[in-house]
Amino acid sequence: MITQQMTDRLAVLQPTRLEVLDESEDHRGHGGWREGGQTHFRIRMASPAFAGISRVARHRLVHSTLGDIVPRIHALALELDEA
Repeated sequence: MITQQMTDRLAVLQPTRLEVLDESEDHRGHGGWREGGQTHFRIRMASPAFAGISRVARHRLVHSTLGDIVPRIHALALELDEA
């Protein structure tokens, strides 16, 4: 399951708060939606790894940490804070 894969990979950033939410059902019938979900995700995360870096750098760090998962999904919303 993609949610668990994301959670496992993001653990390397030592989050103090981490929520990986599958919001696919909220997008039923919209572009990129597939039967069975796992297309639209939201990550809410706080990590000391985000200290002193820009919002764009935080997003890049999460995308690189998730690696090959990102191309397999349609949408990824990120809410990232310093721990």
